[in-house]
Amino acid sequence: METSREERDLQALAVELPEDIVRLKEAGELELAAEVIDERLKKDLPRCMRERLLLEKEILAQLPMQYPYDWETALELLRQNFRDFQEEELRKFLLEGAFEWIYRNGRIHLKDNFIANLVKTREELADRVIDRNLLQAKLDNFRMLDRVIARMKEQGKAGCRFRIRSMAAVKPDMQRPGRRIQIQFPLPLEYSQVKSFRLLGTEPSCAEVQVAPPQCDQRTICLTCDYQAGQEFAVEYEFTTEAEYWDWRKAESERGAMASETSGAQLPETYLSEQLPHIRFTPYLRALVKEVVGEETDPLRKAKRIYDYITTHVMYSFVRSYFTIPQQVTYIASGMKGDCGLQALFFITMCRIAGVPAGWQSGLYASPLSIGCHDWAQFYVEPYGWLYADCSFGGAAYRAGDLERWEFYFGNLEPYRLPAAREYQKDFCFPKQYLRTDPYDNQMGEAEYEDMGLLVDSDVIVKHEIVQMDEW
Repeated sequence: METSREERDLQALAVELPEDIVRLKEAGELELAAEVIDERLKKDLPRCMRERLLLEKEILAQLPMQYPYDWETALELLRQNFRDFQEEELRKFLLEGAFEWIYRNGRIHLKDNFIANLVKTREELADRVIDRNLLQAKLDNFRMLDRVIARMKEQGKAGCRFRIRSMAAVKPDMQRPGRRIQIQFPLPLEYSQVKSFRLLGTEPSCAEVQVAPPQCDQRTICLTCDYQAGQEFAVEYEFTTEAEYWDWRKAESERGAMASETSGAQLPETYLSEQLPHIRFTPYLRALVKEVVGEETDPLRKAKRIYDYITTHVMYSFVRSYFTIPQQVTYIASGMKGDCGLQALFFITMCRIAGVPAGWQSGLYASPLSIGCHDWAQFYVEPYGWLYADCSFGGAAYRAGDLERWEFYFGNLEPYRLPAAREYQKDFCFPKQYLRTDPYDNQMGEAEYEDMGLLVDSDVIVKHEIVQMDEW
């Protein structure tokens, strides 16, 4: 993360890499690929190619730590987690694309969370899981969601009052006493479903505190101080969310057979446009949208067809860090697998191609059971305004055979959401000198010293916890 003091131009990821570097990367010769890039950077290159090569060096440095398990180690872990697991099954899952892997020095290496990925997505393994807690968490979450959805339908809405605490600590080998350090935590945006935000406190008391505006693109709180050994950072706040139930079937029947295009009046053009390097209207995606949407002209039905397609065709899959995927929508559209953020981007891109305004929302999923990172999408249909689409939750419901929950996540969210970003790939209000751990989203926060970058997870541990939560 120390190759440059300036923010990199992420749009350069749309530039194709030279073929020799691609071949080395695909063969797992990551160190040699980096050496080739160093030699290439000595030449007089177009600015966009130079920027692309600098970004690729950062990607090559991050990839190995995300794929720690060779084939033999992965097989042994599978045998420890699933009864009677056979090597032929691992090969079958590889052929089906059931987990992420790369070549490293001529050998297949699996991603660090491939076990969790199989537990989450492969029903045929459910009865063979040795640690039932791995499966129980998923089942408990499904039951909880069914209960809150039923309550929303009965009451017309549901809400939560949250008190959240976020904490960060630098790992021992990266502690640099006396150096100026900056820590940024995500904060809830004060719009849409969020109300009554109140900042309760920050730690340490010596830190300079800056709070981003309530409705910026990606909201953070920034703590800056001279670092002391063992120092911990924290922020605590409270807010309310309220989610109203919207019945798309009732809405469709009320609108009858009306088939008028959404005008997008008073909406920025960005909600219908490309956003390089990821939201790209490629020939393949245009053809896919035409196939999925067909001759439909009504924007609500267009969006529903796109939601139905993604939730019934895309398999949920944990992926490597977003920064290391140069063209994210191309990745999910070609492989038909991806996590919540890639599914949201896929939905947004397809909607925009179809002429339906669509945008991003993300932050934390904070329920009575857990708190963690999550992404979802919004789309705009007159006369209803902005509606929600959570393709990953919807897809999970579809695979579980819960069609009521599947339909709920077209148009709705439950109240367990902390939106900290309303736009994808946007700068923070308080800029960093070094490339962000996640230059696209705002969920875990960011950190850096005045003279070097820090990676969340690798160098800094960040944790969110629910201090108090009241539902109605």
